[in-house]
Amino acid sequence: MIRAVVRSIDIFNERLGRIVAWFALALVLTQFTVVLLRYVFGLGFIPMQESIIFMHSMLFLVAAGYTLLHDGHVRVDIFYGGATEINKARVNFFGVLVFLWPICAMLTWKALIFVGASVRVWEGSPEGTFMPFWLLKCMLLVFPFVLTLQGFSVLIKSWLIMTGQEPIDTPDIVTEGSGV
Repeated sequence: MIRAVVRSIDIFNERLGRIVAWFALALVLTQFTVVLLRYVFGLGFIPMQESIIFMHSMLFLVAAGYTLLHDGHVRVDIFYGGATEINKARVNFFGVLVFLWPICAMLTWKALIFVGASVRVWEGSPEGTFMPFWLLKCMLLVFPFVLTLQGFSVLIKSWLIMTGQEPIDTPDIVTEGSGV
């Protein structure tokens, strides 16, 4: 049962990360178009420029769980790099409990206040365009959500390694179950 939950979390973050990764291409193409319009044709298109902010936010905030799934977050590698699997599992286990989850809880609490104020007034763009900035700020709630979910997966995988049980092999799960 718990293995199925971990697999589901991994597949969810894998799919979400792959979808959001396309924002990188859209971001580059949109930025190129903005520069081309401005410096070649002398035209400015503010909604297009603001869409870059949205795509950038989506790319980094929503894909955080995907990055954690693939162990891509920054860590001090002096001790971790040469550690045994069990010691890495211990670091990951306590890292989730002591650092990741408390920080995600604080971020959620602070973001609820910030996002709530934005949603209450249906905050729009400071430039007067149609862009709903309240929606952009809602990504601040998605960020700790996907990290908390993936943290649960890391916690269970680490526990299995620490207790000598058969670990869950994420790469096979992700490539088999993702369908993307």
